[in-house]
Amino acid sequence: MIDRAGLAEFLRSRRDALQPGDVGLPRGQRRRTAGLRREEVAALCHMSTDYYARLEQERGPEPSEQMIASIAQGLHLSRDERDHLFRLAGHQPPARGSSSDYVSPGMMRIFDRLADDTAAEIVTELGETLRQTPLGVALIGDASRYTGPSCSIGYRWFTDPATRALHPPEDHEFFSRMYVSGLRGVLTLRGPGSKAAHLADLLTTQSAEFRTLWKEHEIGIAPNEVKRFSHPEVGALELNCQTLLDPEQSNWLLVYTAVPGSESYEKLRLLSVIGASTSV
Repeated sequence: MIDRAGLAEFLRSRRDALQPGDVGLPRGQRRRTAGLRREEVAALCHMSTDYYARLEQERGPEPSEQMIASIAQGLHLSRDERDHLFRLAGHQPPARGSSSDYVSPGMMRIFDRLADDTAAEIVTELGETLRQTPLGVALIGDASRYTGPSCSIGYRWFTDPATRALHPPEDHEFFSRMYVSGLRGVLTLRGPGSKAAHLADLLTTQSAEFRTLWKEHEIGIAPNEVKRFSHPEVGALELNCQTLLDPEQSNWLLVYTAVPGSESYEKLRLLSVIGASTSV
């Protein structure tokens, strides 16, 4: 059962504890609130200000597990704080570990400080995108629209031709081997009954190419540091992909950059303008 008073008090306390700089926002002048404003938290949580305000005012509908998870991420809660928030809202906390879509506050602080002109994303060990910068969306598309197995780029690679269109055809064979190798590594680590095992079963029935490569038992094929893209609006790009691992959550922060002064650098800058104009 939801504890409305406890939930409201906890949300207010966590909002007051956050400063604009903690979440990548400018402090500005004439700020009267101790921490973040309600509208700022609502934006971070991907919900309306009215919805969030009603939670702090002990009214409104009972929030779903999805809403609570979004609030926990937006407020940069630790895992213990996240679990407490779920219980206050009358829900069982989600399981901890590699299968969780939780992003640690440290990883979020780094992500929040990435500029709007930086292409970056946070992904799970199965290639499920949890967060994207605006330029990240402009580069590879909005990954938040996917549900179920399609959240994994490795799954989409073998089931959705549009996923392959983002890379030149001569790179497709390598990507196929890399995704199969990566899935086998995660399955070996997580074991039968894991999400990785479920994806492997699905792809075995849905893709002849996957079945063939799966039988080869390749392991340890690492991504290339330089990734080539065939973008529908700006054309060919060669981007370096720097990675940062959160070992406790098995999440990766991927940052795509181009060599300054290169053709890809100029195209990435153009893409940041195109992306900003289409999001207005």
